[in-house]
Amino acid sequence: MTDEVTSRIRELNDLARQTFTGCRVMITPGIQALPDIDAVLRAVQLFDEFTENNDPYGEHDFGSFRHSGETVFWKFDYFDLDFTMHSPDASDPAVTARVLTVMLADEY
Repeated sequence: MTDEVTSRIRELNDLARQTFTGCRVMITPGIQALPDIDAVLRAVQLFDEFTENNDPYGEHDFGSFRHSGETVFWKFDYFDLDFTMHSPDASDPAVTARVLTVMLADEY
């Protein structure tokens, strides 16, 4: 993958994660059961602790943090616009439906 494509994917992922626009946001039952869902979702939006260990491809497509004693994961998946197959090009929003899933680590 070229640096330009990676940069575009990272840009789209950051925008979607920070604003919850341009994607579908899914929360798992474990997140839904937490008393402070809004705080968890805000932490996802503010996440900026990307390293080579948690972001080896530089796409900002995964994160992990601690919240109220729980480890929370968030991740992006890229589908075609019909949600039937993987996106043919995650850098192109015209052919990609982004899904941001927020879950407890033990739900992964």
